[in-house]
Amino acid sequence: MIQIYNTLTNKKEEFHPQVPGKVSMYVCGPTVYNYIHIGNARSAIAFDTVRRYLEYRGYVVDYVSNFTDVDDKIIKASQETGLSVKELTDKYIAAFYADISALNIKKATKNPRVMETMDDIIAFVKALVAKDYAYEVAGDVYFRARKFKDYGKLSGQALDELELGASQRVAALDQGKKEDPLDFALWKKAKPGEIAWESPWGLGRPGWHIECSVMATKYLGETIDIHAGGQDLEFPHHENEIAQSEAKTGQKFANYWMHNGFVTIGQDDEKMSKSLGNFVTVHELVKTLDPQIIRFLMATTQYRRPIRYSQANLADATANLNKLKTAFQNASYRLKDATETPLEKDVEAEFLAHQAAFVEAMDDDFNTQNGITVLYEIAKQLNVYATKTEVSAETLRYLLANFAQLATIFGIKLEEADLDDEKIATLIAKRDQARAKRDFATSDAIRDQLKEQGIILEDTPQGTRWKRE
Repeated sequence: MIQIYNTLTNKKEEFHPQVPGKVSMYVCGPTVYNYIHIGNARSAIAFDTVRRYLEYRGYVVDYVSNFTDVDDKIIKASQETGLSVKELTDKYIAAFYADISALNIKKATKNPRVMETMDDIIAFVKALVAKDYAYEVAGDVYFRARKFKDYGKLSGQALDELELGASQRVAALDQGKKEDPLDFALWKKAKPGEIAWESPWGLGRPGWHIECSVMATKYLGETIDIHAGGQDLEFPHHENEIAQSEAKTGQKFANYWMHNGFVTIGQDDEKMSKSLGNFVTVHELVKTLDPQIIRFLMATTQYRRPIRYSQANLADATANLNKLKTAFQNASYRLKDATETPLEKDVEAEFLAHQAAFVEAMDDDFNTQNGITVLYEIAKQLNVYATKTEVSAETLRYLLANFAQLATIFGIKLEEADLDDEKIATLIAKRDQARAKRDFATSDAIRDQLKEQGIILEDTPQGTRWKRE
């Protein structure tokens, strides 16, 4: 039985979706005014892995993740670049899709945008005003946080503490407009020259928190199974989502809340963020580094724990990922001389024991660190079997298919690309001929030529095989 650590209750709970066999999942997406950095990618990778594992366990997952394409930072970037808000956000949404594709993150079932959901947002705010949970002041609309009796239940903060923190932030921003420092904006009056929409309260745009409540309930229903996002969103964003959603619908907003840990950087393990200027974008990193290494690095730590981004950790991830790929490739190569004999039961039994350990690890709040450890054990099994004098093709296919399936949960592609490249095959054949003639000068020259192209040759008793660096 899958157990999820629920931030709302601060404990692990058995996972029971509302509809058997189906999961509704909402993950807070990026604010699209720049390229995503590794910290942003951590959330996307973590919950893509959760989604993939749920699908492996037989669930159909309806996965919705939004784009925030109306925001103060977006407006500022628009003014600085001379691009319209639409042009700017279109650019970075396209970049986001390119980055997640490189990281082998599955596309969401739906990626709604704020600008495409404006009528629904306005209707949602109107409903809160009608219920007296919200009020308008000079074109701004605020939510009465204290009126919602359970405000603070997600973050576990007392109202007095929240009020003190809010009082320190509010004076300069809202200049006495709010009835209470805890109240937060649902709708903001437009400033001259800003992008804006007509509403019952005049020209304006949504506050940040309202958009996710609207898009989650519009596409997944009034109560969703899993709501997820970065640890930094727990308060105030997710706290405010709960308040405004449950105030409007009278229903529990989400049954399970999941939050991933930060990516840290530097000697002081400082949180990576755009505001601190210590970030590394995926867009730049994938130009020089295999995206699978980034993805694998993120998989080696359970999603709730912080993970350090460093060259040393990248090097470890590279080495360990190569071990898995090499095991898969060596076993694949043995198919060339394998016999067509039945699946060997002792090999199958050993794999099934590994598979059970894998499920046990991942069922425990998606413990990818322990899950990856099981993959190393399967790699060892493949390596041992591939060195046998005689191997069964049926047994190899069984091991390879199941190993690849488990690796895919982490977004890992074990197969090498372009293994049928005719040019490489031709050069290897020429090298084999040269070696047979003891023409080692030609043989070494071909090896060096292929190495320059990132192709590594391995001479085995079964013949020459190759792989990319």
